[in-house]
Amino acid sequence: MSIITLTTDFGIKDHFVGAVKGTIYSELPNARIVDITHQISPFNITETAYILRNAYKKFPDGSIHIIGVDAELNDENKHIAIKLDNHYFICADNGVISLLASEISPEKIVEINIHEYIESSFPVLDVFVKVACHIARGGKLEIIGKIIPEFKKISELQPAISSDHNTISGSVIYVDNYGNSISNISEKLFNQVGKGRAYEVIANRYSFTKIHEKYSDIVDFSLPKEQRQKDGTKLALFNSAKYLEIAMYRSNLSTVGGAVSLLGLSYRASITVNFN
Repeated sequence: MSIITLTTDFGIKDHFVGAVKGTIYSELPNARIVDITHQISPFNITETAYILRNAYKKFPDGSIHIIGVDAELNDENKHIAIKLDNHYFICADNGVISLLASEISPEKIVEINIHEYIESSFPVLDVFVKVACHIARGGKLEIIGKIIPEFKKISELQPAISSDHNTISGSVIYVDNYGNSISNISEKLFNQVGKGRAYEVIANRYSFTKIHEKYSDIVDFSLPKEQRQKDGTKLALFNSAKYLEIAMYRSNLSTVGGAVSLLGLSYRASITVNFN
């Protein structure tokens, strides 16, 4: 039985998550359900895409991922099911797939068309769950929808490259639990454009001429503790997901603060890399 994952902005206070899980188990008693997160900021597509991109690859091929963010059906927000990278994604066609499919083309995309048989104000429960269970039973995507050629793309998930290839213009797409600001500039893109050249990272009023591989790279452990870098020192690094991040060393939003608060690098803030 395929794993079914849940990524939503439902939170954990209300009945929504429990109802979705209960409905899956009613249809598939032996289902394996994994919560990726239910703490997405409401309707935040870029945050959803970032988290899901960095989680789904750790699951086995054939896993089914229900994405319950901005899922209300309307004329501009169709429902789709996609087979991508040997995984299945069920979501609204709201652009969330843009980051997931930035380097891998979908194998198949269908626009879900079972709504005429279902009266629903809760599509994640009434539609997405049925589609997930259909796929888990070995059902084909063509049964629940018509094949379409493409999905909706949103430009803010992708950084821009200048015509002379001297500048990457990106933005903050996610702020983590420590208040660190994560951009849409990947290490792969940085290396492709930079080709080993010197660079400067500009984030708000701050600049960085070195990008680290881990947070503690800025600490000289040969020095006595009282002379080392203090908590809250700003730095740039490629994080574990291989995206450019502006961070504060050992940041803590309740005490030291994070890049989002101390440097003003909130969601959609500009981050630019200039190559020399």
